[in-house]
Amino acid sequence: MQIGYKLAAEGFGPAELIRQAVQAERAGFDFVEISDHFHPWLDNQGHSPFAWTVLGAIAARTDRIGMATGVTCPILRYHPAIVAQAAATMALVSDGRFTLGVGSGERLNEHIVGLEFPDSVRVRHEMLREALEIIRLLWSGGYQSYSGKYLHLSDARIFDLPERLPVIAVAAGGSESAKLAAELGDGLFATDADPSIVRQYREHGGEGPRYAEVPLAWAPDEHTGAQAALETTRWALTGWKVMSELPNPVNFAAASATVREEDIRDHFTCGSDPDRYVEAVRAYTDAGFDHLVLQNAGPDPDGFLEFYRDELDQRLRGSLTPAASPS
Repeated sequence: MQIGYKLAAEGFGPAELIRQAVQAERAGFDFVEISDHFHPWLDNQGHSPFAWTVLGAIAARTDRIGMATGVTCPILRYHPAIVAQAAATMALVSDGRFTLGVGSGERLNEHIVGLEFPDSVRVRHEMLREALEIIRLLWSGGYQSYSGKYLHLSDARIFDLPERLPVIAVAAGGSESAKLAAELGDGLFATDADPSIVRQYREHGGEGPRYAEVPLAWAPDEHTGAQAALETTRWALTGWKVMSELPNPVNFAAASATVREEDIRDHFTCGSDPDRYVEAVRAYTDAGFDHLVLQNAGPDPDGFLEFYRDELDQRLRGSLTPAASPS
């Protein structure tokens, strides 16, 4: 099992994200994962720097910690050729510490280039399939061309390829995306402790790492943690249908206006009781996930990092083992 730290790129500027990554390495985390957005979810989060620049700086400032995008959408805002080149470069500058997390994206970030974000989930999955095929083609070396239903590539070559290509972890929330992760990815990425996603991934032949984000809100007391999550991260309770469709932060503010503190407490593990954090993570290991990303929405990132180092790290590693075959 590996344990990661979520770099909340919507909540902090680039220099602070780099600093947190350095601190996460010192605290004992195995990897950091950064969201790859153009907009924050809510205006009051206040940030959304270019993830790839931040990752390059983290690679230069750290020695052993892994890095991952969580997740990049390679179908509109980025052409998959650009993602293939960026990920290959990250693998080189990080000495093989980079994982490319990909998914079908959200209108929030993809509409900004003036291209229509597809309403149909089926179309998004078809576009993601073509994007993954293009990335794999370019990573095979040489000049390549591709003509798909949605995406095209013309006589392109990536000149700087690592000997060991990055792992591609594909985001999945159902059977079709789990199948895609097994067929064209090297791993799985999810946000829910749902054993059926892992089961479907394995049934289609998936054997790679299985990433999942665990929602937490560390603070000395539950109320302070829950209030911080309510202020900045209540959008997470709107559900994926809403999260993928709304175009701007103001829409997420409106959609989440009725979220209450008790709703936050139902979704996030709040406060500073290490036993409750272990149980929160256990739900994901019991579901079959083996790369757990601790996503802290609390008000004090340094306090959370110290809490992890002093009270949580060894507890998690000593008591939790991913389920071999979740039912």
